[in-house]
Amino acid sequence: MREIWRAGGSNTGASPALARAVEAEGWDGQMFMDSQCLSADPYALMGGWAAATGRIRLSTGVTNPLTRNLAVTAGAAATIHALSDGRAVLGIGRGDSALAYLGHAPVGLARFEQAIGQLQVLLSGGEIAFGEFGPSGDAPSVHALSLGGRPEGVRLKWLPEGLPKVPLDIAATGPKVIAMAAPVAERVTFSVGAEPERMQWALGLARQARAAAGLDDAGISYGAQLVVVCHPDAEQAMEVAMHMAPPLARFQTMQGQVGPADAVAAENLGKVRQGYDMTEHGNIGSRERIVGGVLSPEFVRRFAIVGSPEHCIERLRELRALGLERVVVVGPGFYPADWGEVAGLFAREVIPALKAG
Repeated sequence: MREIWRAGGSNTGASPALARAVEAEGWDGQMFMDSQCLSADPYALMGGWAAATGRIRLSTGVTNPLTRNLAVTAGAAATIHALSDGRAVLGIGRGDSALAYLGHAPVGLARFEQAIGQLQVLLSGGEIAFGEFGPSGDAPSVHALSLGGRPEGVRLKWLPEGLPKVPLDIAATGPKVIAMAAPVAERVTFSVGAEPERMQWALGLARQARAAAGLDDAGISYGAQLVVVCHPDAEQAMEVAMHMAPPLARFQTMQGQVGPADAVAAENLGKVRQGYDMTEHGNIGSRERIVGGVLSPEFVRRFAIVGSPEHCIERLRELRALGLERVVVVGPGFYPADWGEVAGLFAREVIPALKAG
């Protein structure tokens, strides 16, 4: 793997000591949850980490096109990029908990496709005419003002000369988002679980979309967000994985089941779709996430990566062989406090093995 990232949640701290410790463990990147009612502001946290570290990359994990104006999002990401000497990534998806806690479902496909295209223009220093950019609220048009001159479009005029473009990383699960993301973004991060068959399906869709646009795999990085519970005791690992899997499994079914699924997967994803409790979202310790019943160990064992360091290395190498360059690991940072030194096994044993390979 070229990059191994650590997922962020509401408990992602801003202390310089934590930032330096995570960097020293060998992680290549840290993500920061963007869900205003459940977590602290990601850009403030990223700024703190940028000042405290010198190597690790920093990304929203993930933002959305609705809670911030696109120009504000692009400006915030570019600010972190400048502060960190080019270590920022802008991770974006259609929205989940951030929108649910404002009373909304994820943004529509047409709006999302427009948003990622416009973000690429803004991050590249280009301008979008007001008529194309669309309204950002209830305020009257700037043309209602009596002015000698007025702006006619949106552009980040302050971008420093020579600052590399902030890479856009699109979180993708379903076929339509994968198809619209792959030809446009520098990075696509799948959230389809850890089964090789589902990962191969997602990668195939991305490559088909790029081929249709006359592109190969040059210039794009494929990654995956995965639940990984690394512990030498299989029973303890599974106990934790059972509580960590539902939030990510939800992406496969929140607006209709996507991707290949056998009877076991279909049954378990159906439980998630019918019974996921959004009021407990982000609470890894919650035992009652699924109203329709707990997920089966067989499904979790396939959907997540659960077990000893050796097992985790084997499963991740299998996915790497399909063409994944990156993983965003949901696990370390969320393990039970009483795990002690065991909580660091992934960083101590799995990361070096994957990098050596």
